[in-house]
Amino acid sequence: MPDSHAQASDPSGSTAAAGRGAGAGEAPAQRRRPVQLLFEPQAAEPESERFFDLESIDDPAELLRRSTELALAFRAAAERATDFQAVAAAQLADTRRFDALSDTEIAERADWTADYAAKMIEYGRSLIQPRRHDG
Repeated sequence: MPDSHAQASDPSGSTAAAGRGAGAGEAPAQRRRPVQLLFEPQAAEPESERFFDLESIDDPAELLRRSTELALAFRAAAERATDFQAVAAAQLADTRRFDALSDTEIAERADWTADYAAKMIEYGRSLIQPRRHDG
């Protein structure tokens, strides 16, 4: 019966002598087969609230500066996204399109009320119209 410690297997399943390739004074080759786990190791639990690492800032002045910076950036992004929504709504409602949508259909797609959709369509039309330059 072969000695189980003298044989090691690589991931492909072939066996090789554990000491093969070890010269004088070198340690025997490491086993290549991973040890079978009898349990799952504890996974690091991700923090449920990670928001741009604000929770890791200890200095209140720095926290105020960084959170204000983010709030302003998100506010600007929300305003810009709203402008794009309005332009898209106006384009979808354009009666020159063969597939023009009604205010109600646009409201359903955007999860708006029909009144809000009508206001957004009008706002979008004002954004689309070429600006007149005084001059």
